[in-house]
Amino acid sequence: MHKTTMNSVLLLALALTAPVLAAQEIEPNVLLQSATADVIAAMKQERGLHGGRQTQVASVLETRVLPLFDFSRMTQIAIARNWRAATPDQQAALTTEFRALLVRTYSMALSSYRDQVIEFRNMQKTAPGDTEVTVKSVVKQSGTEPIAMNYDMEKTPAGWKVYDIKVGGISLVTTYRDSFSDKIRDDGVDGLIKALADKNRLGESSSRAPKT
Repeated sequence: MHKTTMNSVLLLALALTAPVLAAQEIEPNVLLQSATADVIAAMKQERGLHGGRQTQVASVLETRVLPLFDFSRMTQIAIARNWRAATPDQQAALTTEFRALLVRTYSMALSSYRDQVIEFRNMQKTAPGDTEVTVKSVVKQSGTEPIAMNYDMEKTPAGWKVYDIKVGGISLVTTYRDSFSDKIRDDGVDGLIKALADKNRLGESSSRAPKT
């Protein structure tokens, strides 16, 4: 997927900012829609106060956005059949490193936010027994075609959680599946864990480096 398009897609994670308690009480589409305005306003304020530095963005993500992501399930989807071959310790390490990778990607995309408009589509009211839904939205930006953005969400004991994001029908999580599978085939599960950890350390070093 084109880098600009992917960045626009990742910016939609901004919608996931309501408290975890609210996620238990509000319908998933209402949760995302109502939170969007608050998050965008917060990001604009961050830019005004701090120039949009990624350190500030990461802090907002950590406290307001990330609690509504099911990183364990996202990692299982990305690892696919190899997940069952991993030990519990390896599964925990994979989840930690994949989470760090996604968080850094979100932070970078968030830093480039400008004036995209997010419109959420109406959805059928969920029944008491419904545990999975897809919340549909469209991202609009002047001079570009609208981008369809769908959130796959699951109702858990902690409330509604996002476990995948699809842009134009392309899954954010499964885009990693082939490369992860190839790495595990060549170097095993520990090899993938090390590769992710190295990539995350490199990304952290780059984000801390002074801009010239």
